[in-house]
Amino acid sequence: MRALGLLALLTSLAACGADGEPVRPGINATIGVGSGGVHGATEVTASRGNWSFGLGLGG
Repeated sequence: MRALGLLALLTSLAACGADGEPVRPGINATIGVGSGGVHGATEVTASRGNWSFGLGLGG
């Protein structure tokens, strides 16, 4: 979780757009319930122009 918080902070700082086009941060979180129990996943993304970078945790 500490790494996720650090990544979110760095993404927010990069999103200010001081060096050009701003980076658009995003986050997706899912929670599922099935026969195997409860599970969750989180994905943090950063988009700029035609490229996008994402980091997913969980499964």
